Amino acid sequence: MIKKFTIVASLISLIMLVLLTTLPAHRVYSATTSATSSTDITISPVQGPGVGKKLQTRAISVWPWYITRASGIVAVALLLLLIISGIGLVTGYTFKFFEPLNAWAVHKALGMSLIVAAAIHGFVLLFDTYVKFSITQILFPFASNYRPVTINGIHLGTLWVSLGIFAFYGLAAIIISSLFWIDKKPKIWKLIHILSYLVAIMIFFHGLYLGTDLTHGLFRTIWIVFGIIVFGAVIVRIRRARSV
Repeated sequence: MIKKFTIVASLISLIMLVLLTTLPAHRVYSATTSATSSTDITISPVQGPGVGKKLQTRAISVWPWYITRASGIVAVALLLLLIISGIGLVTGYTFKFFEPLNAWAVHKALGMSLIVAAAIHGFVLLFDTYVKFSITQILFPFASNYRPVTINGIHLGTLWVSLGIFAFYGLAAIIISSLFWIDKKPKIWKLIHILSYLVAIMIFFHGLYLGTDLTHGLFRTIWIVFGIIVFGAVIVRIRRARSV
């Protein structure tokens, strides 16, 4: 379902962008009133870009921000589903809805989709013309200068941005270990897999302080609820840790 939704959303976005780029440029006209008569109106063309051209320029300049924003939202939704399905595998609740093999396949698909969404979320920043990031600033924590953090007079660099980078590497470690070590090195896999909850906490603060939609209002409330759910999931997982 998520894959179909993502494909449909991507196609709609592509169609809108194509339509914007094919709109013809129109001249903008202004109306001037003659001094001799209040009903004598003269229409004269004004040189400059038309509405279609302005929309095209705006679409080209802001598309990285919209894709980064959308991919971040998709990544968070996938992370929440991944945590819930993971706890369901441990507690056995997932098996009420899926066969064991299918449940594991769904959990695996959610994880791989999550790492793809997270990669898009960071990679698209290379094309952002408003907040410019280099490949070094995207790959290495504390390398950028975007929104430096100071807490109680202590300068912590770009902490919130760096938490997102650390979270991405944590996700990569979890996915790779799950694909190759779950049977060969189960103890190492288990230890690395516990990092998923730490990753969720890092993502929570990354979004809370950098998300443009999370500054106030309903979305911030939803985000805090997400954090509470993750915290509850961590507690449940810790209690079940010995039985895994």
